[in-house]
Amino acid sequence: MEAGLSRVISIIGTALGLVLALYFIVRAVLELFIVDFSDPASYRNDWGGPSLAGVLAVHCGPGVLAAAIIAVAVVRRRARRR
Repeated sequence: MEAGLSRVISIIGTALGLVLALYFIVRAVLELFIVDFSDPASYRNDWGGPSLAGVLAVHCGPGVLAAAIIAVAVVRRRARRR
């Protein structure tokens, strides 16, 4: 019984992690279209501001990290199946 419960908790945790990761990825992509790169006033007061590099790091960094973690997990899972 305990092994079954552990599996269910693992599946729920994976699903919640994927939802959060997809949120970060979509947010990172959208941020690239929302920010007006030629107008510093559009991102000056955002988190990571006033520099564009800081704003992109704060808003896009988690999405890039989430995409990398998903890619590594997929590669490892495929390698395990072989």
